Amino acid sequence: MSLIVTVIFLGVFAVAALLIYASGAGASEKAKQVQATLDSALATESQQTRDQIVNLRKNEQFSAIPWINTRLSKLELGPQLQALIHQANLQWSAGSLLSMCGVCFVVPALLVNMKTGSLLIGALVGLVVAFLPIAFVLFKRSKRFSDFQKGLPEACDMMVSALRAGQSLIAAMGMVARECLDPIGIEFRTCFEEQNFGLDLKVAIDNLLHRVPLQDLRIVCTAILIQKESGGNLAEVLDKTSHVIRERFRLRREVATRTAQGRMTGWVLTLLPIVLAGALYMVNPEMMSLLWKRDIGVKLLYAAGAMIVIGGLIIRKIVNMDI
Repeated sequence: MSLIVTVIFLGVFAVAALLIYASGAGASEKAKQVQATLDSALATESQQTRDQIVNLRKNEQFSAIPWINTRLSKLELGPQLQALIHQANLQWSAGSLLSMCGVCFVVPALLVNMKTGSLLIGALVGLVVAFLPIAFVLFKRSKRFSDFQKGLPEACDMMVSALRAGQSLIAAMGMVARECLDPIGIEFRTCFEEQNFGLDLKVAIDNLLHRVPLQDLRIVCTAILIQKESGGNLAEVLDKTSHVIRERFRLRREVATRTAQGRMTGWVLTLLPIVLAGALYMVNPEMMSLLWKRDIGVKLLYAAGAMIVIGGLIIRKIVNMDI
């Protein structure tokens, strides 16, 4: 029992230490950047510093630990994880996310291995638990995209009002950045500032689509770019685009309502065997332990797990409809 408590304590301590170290390193880096900006503005830097070449590129830091940051920068996994974290609006790094996944894999795998004596079952449980940090990031990302999608028609209406009042497209985007709530406001503010700092409008809009890869936003951006190339009444185009987005959102909610029973059935059929197995183990541990103490029981567990996963994926494929 003391060994289990020790492993759990070490796992929690490791996660907390990694998060504190990462946040502290990020704050220190930001403080250095602010100090450098002040020194440059006040002309207090030395001649040696003044003669150095200033690097204006965006240096993405994937981890506060140097060797992990170097490894992740050479792999495609680092930028992809960092993009997911930015889209979820979390103050994490790719290295801290991978560290949390590693700790969440090791601790449950050791506990299950000590309890059951099966290394494979422990590894499977560890893989499931290790996916939880990534699942949390995906959940936050999905929620943020949903909020963006709900606020996009109002943002289009605001741009239409600004264009009909005689303002330019850039001024209309700036008004959306100032008046709309996050995440609409912060994303349009980034696009507005990139355009003001010298980027071409098409490049700034492409960056916006890269940060928020939504079909509704792609429709709006395509309308803006087509109007920029060929001309026309952008206010009318955006007004009709806003109407199309509202109709898509209404249709999506109707489909979600009609498929709610199917989704609930999928969750019940997927989780019921797991919950029932846990309840039977609490009632009669000796009987349930036969599943992993005998070869036939282990084979049945593998077959049951495979059928649960396949059945859940089939139900998900049935109830999910692209609109």
